[in-house]
Amino acid sequence: MGSKSKVPVFKLENVSKRFGGLDALSGVHLSVAEGEILGLIGPNGAGKSTLFNVVTSIYKPDTGDIFLCGEKITGKSSHQICHLGISRTFQLVKTFLSMTAFENVVVGAVFGRRLRGKEARQEAVDALKLVGLEDKKDMITANMTLSDRRLLEVARALVSRPVITLLDEPMAGLNPSEIKNMTKVIKKVRKERNMAILWVEHKVDAIFSVCDRVVVLDYGRKLADGKPKEVAKNSQVIEAYLGKASA
Repeated sequence: MGSKSKVPVFKLENVSKRFGGLDALSGVHLSVAEGEILGLIGPNGAGKSTLFNVVTSIYKPDTGDIFLCGEKITGKSSHQICHLGISRTFQLVKTFLSMTAFENVVVGAVFGRRLRGKEARQEAVDALKLVGLEDKKDMITANMTLSDRRLLEVARALVSRPVITLLDEPMAGLNPSEIKNMTKVIKKVRKERNMAILWVEHKVDAIFSVCDRVVVLDYGRKLADGKPKEVAKNSQVIEAYLGKASA
């Protein structure tokens, strides 16, 4: 199911970020429409994590602007960006290990959406149900598997009912059956919430099977942007991943 709307709800325009002499991002343009799943791939060091950190205001871009629903959000604080409608997960899972799964998601409802009391608790239950963790809501997070903690991070990101969710390698460290389940959850989230998703992943097969569109970064520059089948056949993309064939 692709996005019916061509109007982007999220957009980067000419975004660059430099660390010393290294261009981590260089003039990146990118957009995501309502209900669209956009995959973001590229070799290690391509700038994927830097892009997420620029969007969520951990880093300030050196050039360019970020827009959400037509409003420029460049320079706003991380918590303001969350309240406006951008949530994220992390490559290294950042759950509160001493809390229950339910308490973790309630934190997302309270601080991400400023809900209170019964409303916050109900949203947390709904989010846990969406990712299939409703039966583990009272489990202490430290006792959960990595797979379940990754699902819990997704639930915590969803509870604020964002316009767009940034998924940062949600399949890292998962086995094939857990990857299959995470794929099913991502598809379900889009179907039930119709939210935009920007998804960074090293499991390229999963990206190509689920995403409506794929953007490839290489050395901080956008190398390709198109349908999964087009991108998979792109000679520059193949070279970036596999290296140039010897003559």
